[in-house]
Amino acid sequence: MRIAIIHDWLVTYAGAERVLEQLIDLYPNAIIFTLFDFLPKKERKFIENKVIKTSFIQRFPYVRKKYRSYIALFPLAIELFNLSEYDLIISSSHCVAKGVKRESFKQLHISYIHTPPRYVWDLRKQYLQATKINKGIKSKIANYILDIIGKWDLGTINRVDYWVCNSNYIKERIKRLYAKEATVIYPPVYIDQFNLTFQKDNFYLAASRMVPYKKMDLIVEAFSLMPDKKLIVIGDGPELEKVKSKATLNIEILGYQPFEILKDYMQRAKAFIFAAEEDFGIIPVEAQACGTPVIAYGKGGVLETVIEGKTGIFFKEQTVESLIAAVKDFEQRQGSFDTIEIRKNAERFSKEIFKKKFKAFVDKKIKEFFD
Repeated sequence: MRIAIIHDWLVTYAGAERVLEQLIDLYPNAIIFTLFDFLPKKERKFIENKVIKTSFIQRFPYVRKKYRSYIALFPLAIELFNLSEYDLIISSSHCVAKGVKRESFKQLHISYIHTPPRYVWDLRKQYLQATKINKGIKSKIANYILDIIGKWDLGTINRVDYWVCNSNYIKERIKRLYAKEATVIYPPVYIDQFNLTFQKDNFYLAASRMVPYKKMDLIVEAFSLMPDKKLIVIGDGPELEKVKSKATLNIEILGYQPFEILKDYMQRAKAFIFAAEEDFGIIPVEAQACGTPVIAYGKGGVLETVIEGKTGIFFKEQTVESLIAAVKDFEQRQGSFDTIEIRKNAERFSKEIFKKKFKAFVDKKIKEFFD
């Protein structure tokens, strides 16, 4: 069977690329299509010796650093891929990948949806603020373009035969936005890269990209009001200076750190703090793989990965007061968390389980579609 894998773009190795890595492992002879590929050499091992076809955007000036400036062309670029020779199309989509065009209804298209495009539907305001195009004529142009992409996004839903998604949270969004039913297959978390650690140190850890919806500033502000509690913060991004400005003496901002350093802190932390409303949220699962309990904002995919009272606790509002109350609650209940049970919970999201479930799903749909 001739297989094409469609991935939005290759710029950094993050959660979507982990899914892509496992898809390539499952279907090693597949041809990969992506809008543009600027993945750094140190992160390219999983696509070495693979055939990768990029769009015309790959050749545009300054695209490596300014690729979001070409967003108006993404739908056209994805539609221009010629997929006529493939029997099975698997798209890995958080932007436009699901909108690829088939040449024939004899082609089967299965789409793994990480999320409907956030900056089009539910986080537009935050994205425009983060890119400083939320005022004046630039804001009007940006909103006009995003409205057009939104119409295109809705117009492509029937190009997908079967929908798969990364959480029940996203399943509900797909149903509400696209009126389509999706099957949940949790994304792969590399559990075996983390060591179960029983001895915890007396500090909390927060780690994330410094972008508005991650609410890292909220975490730092909360701990600035708890001077007796130590917080380590790891991550980089456009909000780094804002986060630093709120830090007090009990808070250490380390910026970007390599994986081994992050892992070491994650294994030793008394708890991991997570304040974002995420589609799935890989890093809270990684913390649990270390036997580290999670204190998380109780909305989004984290409700499916953290078990209240057993592997962590939730705070109900994205406010300083709510997080402070959760930290105090955690310290009163800290002795009730079982490190081994926390690790076992994380193992539900291993890459082996992802591959087994995804392959079984695809095999079943192939049989139904082609027989």
